[in-house]
Amino acid sequence: MKILVVEDEAKTGDYLRQGLAEAGFVVDLARNGTDGLHLALSERDAGYDLLILDVMLPGLDGWQVLQGVRQAGHEEPVLFLTARDHVDDRVHGLEMGADDYLVKPFVFSELLARVRSLLRRGSKSRDAEFLRAADLELDLLRRRVTRSGRRIDLTAKEFALLELLLRRQGEVLPRSLIASQVWDMNFDSDTNVIEVAVRRLRAKVDDAFEPKLIRTVRGMGYVLEAGEGAAGVPDRGA
Repeated sequence: MKILVVEDEAKTGDYLRQGLAEAGFVVDLARNGTDGLHLALSERDAGYDLLILDVMLPGLDGWQVLQGVRQAGHEEPVLFLTARDHVDDRVHGLEMGADDYLVKPFVFSELLARVRSLLRRGSKSRDAEFLRAADLELDLLRRRVTRSGRRIDLTAKEFALLELLLRRQGEVLPRSLIASQVWDMNFDSDTNVIEVAVRRLRAKVDDAFEPKLIRTVRGMGYVLEAGEGAAGVPDRGA
């Protein structure tokens, strides 16, 4: 699942990004309200699953970011994380369409519990909490993966990579897209980080099972598909 954090305090923003990433989420960080609103409205594919907004921001403030998001028809949950602890501020945020309000300073475990609760409530149905292909199942909220009923332990990056492949199964994903979506970096043809990650993911979710799900399309990228595969061929060197 993908979260947008809009926070101008550098230490707080970096702390949130690292903590949420270690919890298994893909996190984008904006340092001001203008950039935050732009990211919230321009994110491709399914967009963000949750927004975490400060109120006092450079450029647009948190209220304005929320207003812009809601006016554009976006319904993803919004959590305000701010030092403004007056009751009137909380009421104002909730009346504008925020889903929760947490006052700084905060304990990360409480923030994480609220994030998971909002994501659970934001799911339109129980099926929205899962991604599946053949006998492979990814539980988005509990951050668990099983295949044929067997639990598979993945690192945070492996989980994010598998989530991306499952969300766009049947589609060949170029290395450049995987680099930007999972590692938040521009693709460098001299690095083999993506190949190594795909190889390790295959070892966990494919090697002991049939059918093989993750395929390489040589010269193009990777695809996950449950059917016998016309789109690509297995490549054990990733």
